[in-house]
Amino acid sequence: MIDLLLAKDMNAVADLWAPDGIAEFPFAAGRSPRVLRGREEVRAYLAHYPELMDMKEVAALTVRPTNRTDTVVVEWTATGRTVATSQPYLLDYIVVLTVRDGRIALFRDYWSPLSAAAAAGTLAGLIDSLERKDA
Repeated sequence: MIDLLLAKDMNAVADLWAPDGIAEFPFAAGRSPRVLRGREEVRAYLAHYPELMDMKEVAALTVRPTNRTDTVVVEWTATGRTVATSQPYLLDYIVVLTVRDGRIALFRDYWSPLSAAAAAGTLAGLIDSLERKDA
């Protein structure tokens, strides 16, 4: 998956999902989805990612097994540049990954929406969307 992300082949990344696989983002905020259901929702979500973030490297990667043979915890750090601002970024992720029949059945991604918005130059918009939601 990481090699495909670095190659910016988002269709191939989406193809790693089971047809009914789920992507969850428990810390999502603002307009970001909390759940994507099925490979095609994942594909649509990833389609424009390379236009937003230019991932250059995975600077750190640790895979931790669990007591379930189909599930691992992956910690990784991505570096690159934000396309809109050309500013560098460094983002940390923790993913709980469950596979079924060689495809992703559940991808639970614990990322920081504040760090991602700051990297993308959209922090003010995220804060505004959160303030309007509470009003």
